[in-house]
Amino acid sequence: MSHTAPRAFEVRHVQIARALFAALAAVMITFTADHSANVGLAVFSGFAIATGLVLLLSAWLVYPAGRRAPSVVLGVLMMIAGMIGGLPPLRTTTMFFVLVIAWAIVTGVAELVAGIVQRRRGDADARDAILVGAVTLALAVGLLIVNPAYSLDYFIDEAGAWFTLTGITIAVGLFGGYAAIVAVFLGIAGFSPHREAGDSAASVTEAATDPAGERA
Repeated sequence: MSHTAPRAFEVRHVQIARALFAALAAVMITFTADHSANVGLAVFSGFAIATGLVLLLSAWLVYPAGRRAPSVVLGVLMMIAGMIGGLPPLRTTTMFFVLVIAWAIVTGVAELVAGIVQRRRGDADARDAILVGAVTLALAVGLLIVNPAYSLDYFIDEAGAWFTLTGITIAVGLFGGYAAIVAVFLGIAGFSPHREAGDSAASVTEAATDPAGERA
């Protein structure tokens, strides 16, 4: 009876790392009064690059050779989007909407499809990929609904001043909300005790092939 040596890094470490960077993005947006395209793309760039690095490293540190493709693809897409968002001359309202919507659609579909394929194989992290992919696509839909040119002036009596709610303010806030949802979900998934699907499958196979199992 052979046992696979435990890996130093597991799926839960990927979940926790992704949750951490998503939480940082959510906090930065929440506690920043300036929800401009410049700030929004700066936060998005850091989030995407950091998450991309986690996914690329996980392809070799966590997953076996036959299961690396989804992490590599998502990692590359994240890195590309993050580097584009990191270029100061491109940090405009139009670029925020175009880049984040395109990123959300492409990575959302990629992660959702990967999760569906993983579920068919019985992988432990399939549900996480499906949910994160779906939430990312929901972000794309939300941003598509927002009009970049939207502007509403309103007065707050307590502050004694006029304020302006703009399309980019709403869009950056939506991204912050998305990051918070991803952080909470992946954080819970990462810290929750669970058994790897591969280990469960191995146990079932061993029980089926061990003659003594019937007499236990």
